[in-house]
Amino acid sequence: MQTLYFILIFLATYAIMEFMAWFTHKYIMHGFLWSLHKDHHKKDHDSWFERNDAFFIFYAVVSIGCFLLWKYEIFWAGLPIGIGIFAYGLSYFLVHDIFIHQRFKLFRNANNWYAKGVRRAHKMHHKHVGKEDGECFGMLFVPFKYFKK
Repeated sequence: MQTLYFILIFLATYAIMEFMAWFTHKYIMHGFLWSLHKDHHKKDHDSWFERNDAFFIFYAVVSIGCFLLWKYEIFWAGLPIGIGIFAYGLSYFLVHDIFIHQRFKLFRNANNWYAKGVRRAHKMHHKHVGKEDGECFGMLFVPFKYFKK
């Protein structure tokens, strides 16, 4: 029974992280922490790293905190929550940083319906270089209109 709870908590955490990514992106990155995110929309530096990468570090610390809560037997669900946050972060990194922005030259030839839809949605998001008037703040689950031909 505990295995079932573990799996359900992991899956719920993974799904909730898409909402957290959308919320953080729309209201924090395009809000009061625009100063960290703006270099992602308009590159104003020569570094491979962006100030925007600080958001990755925040969620990594949260995930590690959950692992530690589990390790020290403070909160048993810390493990599936920590793994769920980590798995979403890995998915986000693979889709956003590697597949879409090609920070590493991998997955260049992916052209299935999902890949095209996610690319199209992200392209629409990046057409706005300012913090206002943005659209499509999600990453892995984007509106169906972006999957139409």
